[in-house]
Amino acid sequence: MDLSIVTTLYRSEAFVEAFYHRICVAASAITSDFEVIFVNDGSPDGSLDVAVNLFQRDPRVRVIDLSRNFGHHRAIMTGLAHARGARVFLIDSDLEEDPALLADFWERLEATGADVIYGTQVSRKGGLWERISGNLFYWVFKRLSSAPVPKNLVTVRLMSRRYVEALVLHRDREIFLAGLWQITGFRQIGLPITKLCKGSSTYNFRNRVAVFVNAVTSFSVKPLVYIFYLGLSVFLASSAAALYLIFEKLFFGTFLFGWPSLIISIWMIGGITIFCIGIIGIYLSKVFMETKDRPYSVIREIYDRSEEQGKEQHAHQFRTARGPLLY
Repeated sequence: MDLSIVTTLYRSEAFVEAFYHRICVAASAITSDFEVIFVNDGSPDGSLDVAVNLFQRDPRVRVIDLSRNFGHHRAIMTGLAHARGARVFLIDSDLEEDPALLADFWERLEATGADVIYGTQVSRKGGLWERISGNLFYWVFKRLSSAPVPKNLVTVRLMSRRYVEALVLHRDREIFLAGLWQITGFRQIGLPITKLCKGSSTYNFRNRVAVFVNAVTSFSVKPLVYIFYLGLSVFLASSAAALYLIFEKLFFGTFLFGWPSLIISIWMIGGITIFCIGIIGIYLSKVFMETKDRPYSVIREIYDRSEEQGKEQHAHQFRTARGPLLY
């Protein structure tokens, strides 16, 4: 198979049909051997019904129905794990990213020989708050992470088979996909695009904060290191203040009893405590990241016509796919 197109569904009912037609037109201009994979991320609307209807009409359509909402990044990784094409085109189904971009990405990949062509926004979409918060995220993450991501990175990207196979080897349970894209390596080239704005987003302020916290804690131990140095600084400052008071007492005979010595003692103890917690935290973070082994998604059902039309054993696999599949 030449091409797999992977997209996720969450409150996407209004866009699925139009997305399907537009992406099929774009893919057909390149190759006739392609598939479209819809991953239903526990969408509460009729997105799954629309996708299943497309599956019944078009054998090139496959639908993966997750057992609940696992989050955008986990749904993407599940879809990529099921892609069979020599190249994989990842794009959101809400039409903020034009499906016709496939032609530009394909041409750039052919011309450069890269493994990944990824999209970046020419100018960040949304209102003032969204632009400010987005720029702040990239600024902070770049300074904290050992794997800084390109600024204004978007979902849409075209990837080679070997890159996708390497990407899905990551078994992180707390997924920050942009970071995984970077640490997977290979030759990656950015392509500026214009992303449309549909006027609303399923990512509210709470979701954005959660993504930021997960991104930083998944790809950096610097916050723990900073806690260590904060505790050390407080301890050194309080020790210097204590030496100053002792110096005043020994050489000038003055000593302020009461609150100065009490406050210094409290700050010194606090500094030592934070200093020790910082050290312990560094080790605990490493242990914690290595011991998590929960599946990052559970599949309720896979709609795949190739299995239905295959041999009896394939039909049996399709029926058993209705049970939980862990990824």
